[in-house]
Amino acid sequence: MCSCDYSSNDLRFPISFSFFQWLVFQVKGFGFELESKLMVLKWEDVEVGEPKEGEIRVKNKAIGLNFIDVYFRKGVYKPASMPFTPGMEAVGEVVAVGSGLTGRMIGDLVAYAGNPMGAYAEEQILPADKVVPVPSSIDPIVAASIMLKGMTAQFLLRRCFKVEPGHTILVHAAAGGVGSLLCQWANALGATVIGTVSTNEKAAQAKEDGCHHVIMYKNEDFVSRVNDITSGKGVNVVYDSVGKDTFKGSLACLKSRGYMVSFGQSSGSPDPIPLSDLAPKSLFLTRPSMMHYNETRDELLECAGEVFANVTSGILKARVNHKYPLSRVADAHADLENRITSGSVVLLP
Repeated sequence: MCSCDYSSNDLRFPISFSFFQWLVFQVKGFGFELESKLMVLKWEDVEVGEPKEGEIRVKNKAIGLNFIDVYFRKGVYKPASMPFTPGMEAVGEVVAVGSGLTGRMIGDLVAYAGNPMGAYAEEQILPADKVVPVPSSIDPIVAASIMLKGMTAQFLLRRCFKVEPGHTILVHAAAGGVGSLLCQWANALGATVIGTVSTNEKAAQAKEDGCHHVIMYKNEDFVSRVNDITSGKGVNVVYDSVGKDTFKGSLACLKSRGYMVSFGQSSGSPDPIPLSDLAPKSLFLTRPSMMHYNETRDELLECAGEVFANVTSGILKARVNHKYPLSRVADAHADLENRITSGSVVLLP
């Protein structure tokens, strides 16, 4: 075993690497431990074991990186126990099936997104009712890049606030993994899409993804620009994954009875506001979670099915702009946090 201090793009935490030798049912995986109030990422052999009744063992082919992984690493969200293995999205091949389980066979290609956490591994045990079959027409890397992000876009656009033709929406981080899909899908639904981005390259991507109006938030005041674009009327809904830096401005962009959908906080948690701030325009405010919109098996299958159908039909284009070996996940986290990435990021075991 060797250990080192890792430093990359202002993301600093020690990593210890275990040189891997294959053991039966033992694979490599990442785990976090809390030591001296610092998150320590360890790349090590872990015992996977055999699946129990109702479970399957999956050999991951591709793992999706999401900002929620960063939240868990930084302690914004608390894991159920320590140490823990991060990762909430993966696609892989079923290599073992628990006793008494029907409907899953060795060799099936399946995907999952959400709980249980633990995707940063070569293999993992999963509840069979938490995975969905991946259509043969969709590449595993594409499926891993779009599973969690696509299902997030689905519940945000179709259930949290149902976007319809004639609506005008504002999407922050429009060139990000979820933002890219929100723009594509909302455009296909007939909405007028306004998106905020940080660079010229991301602006070009957002336009390709269906943004009718792109705002360079570093150079322009997005509240003023939205006011100009909408002739002072405001937007029906704001999809805000940025948080602290955009929250109050997002509220200002809404029309009467508009919906503020805060589904992330990449810049930090928004400052508290009094409930009375919503009163002047009778605004709605929600902080939704995909897990609450896919609580039942039927909801999960319907949500994932609509995502895969839209990928197959061409409505959604997965932008897998970045691929990293799983062993270099620290690089991927640093690039994601520093807004170097665009589209989706995939880790390859």
